[in-house]
Order: sequence, then C-alpha cells, then structure tokens
Amino acid sequence: MKKKLDLDNWLRKEHFLFFKQFDEPYYGVTVTMDCTAAYVFAKERKVSFFLYTMYLALTAAQKIAEFTYRIEGDDVYIHDQIDGGSTVGRANGTFGFGSFPYASSFDEFIVTANQEVEQVQQSNELIRSSATNIIRFSSLPWIDFTSLSHARMFCIEDSCPKISFGKMTLHQDGKRSMSVSIHVHHALVDGLHVGQFIDSFQQLMNNGL
Repeated sequence: MKKKLDLDNWLRKEHFLFFKQFDEPYYGVTVTMDCTAAYVFAKERKVSFFLYTMYLALTAAQKIAEFTYRIEGDDVYIHDQIDGGSTVGRANGTFGFGSFPYASSFDEFIVTANQEVEQVQQSNELIRSSATNIIRFSSLPWIDFTSLSHARMFCIEDSCPKISFGKMTLHQDGKRSMSVSIHVHHALVDGLHVGQFIDSFQQLMNNGL
C-alpha cells in the first residue's frame, strides 16, 4: 500500500523541487560496518549471511521514513513496506535479479528468500523488478571497496535506494567488518537520514532483531 505525500505541507518541499531537477540526483557514501555478531548468527543458524544482512538493512529502512518515499512523476508516495530486489549469482558466473518481499520475522523472510534464490539460480533470465517500493541490493564479496558507483539509465525514472555489500574482512582481534555502499536520491533523502539509517542498521547488526 502507498499514499501520496502532501508536498505543500512537507518541510523538505523546496529541497525536493531543487534536487529533483538534477541530471544526477543520486549521491552515495561508503562506510565500514562491524558484522561480527551478524556473521556468528548466520553461521549458527546456517543461513545465508547476505540474506540475513539484507533483511537487517530492510528492517532498518522500514524505520526511516525517507527511505520509504518514492517519486512518481511530480508526486511523492509513501510506501508502508519496502522490499528487496537483488542480484543473485549463478554457478556459471552470470547473475539474475531476484525479488525479496519483506516480512515481519526473519524466519518467514528466509523461507521465501531461499526459494527465490534457488529459482533465479536455475534460470537463465535476468528479470529485473519494476516495483518502486524496493531497495536495490548487490554484493561484491571479492572486493573490499572504499567507494562505488552504479550504472544508470537516465531516461528511466528511478528513486529507489541502492545498497551494496563488500568483502568481509577478518581482523586480528577476531572481529569482522565489511564495506557497505549506500546510494540515495537527494530529492528524498538527506545526509541526516542516511546517518540515521546507518546507525539503525549497525545496531541491528550488533544486537539482532
């Protein structure tokens, strides 16, 4: 479900109108996140670390209002649920796109997520979701990147956040970390909101759900 945002009574109306006209309204940050506890949880539960961190990121996004906003034409809509859309690697070196609906519990989420991963891996099709109430995820587990950019088709309207996970690094003290890239549409999301998302995401990575 979604509802239209009342632009006239939105504190960020002028910011929205200003950044919406940019040729490239996306900006991004890359941060290093502690993933020690999240990695232990995934190993103990024998679940995909990537799917678990995706779920934690989606959980954090539901809590930050600006991450639920999407642009449609000249309007902004607020979505009551944000799902995941992600690349899924295949054994032959290619990838496809999978759709990962958010759920109120990780146990529910992981069942459908595992089914989607299996389905994409058995297919040769790309199938990118056209939904707008998503965050686009990707993983580069081979690269401990410090910055990242995305391919874009400027003729297509897009305001979905993009989050990429990098290589996990094991440190001498036993802690683990990984780089996380977050790109957002500046007409909807300011640095303050990105910071709030990162703080919420890190708390979930540390303490679980």
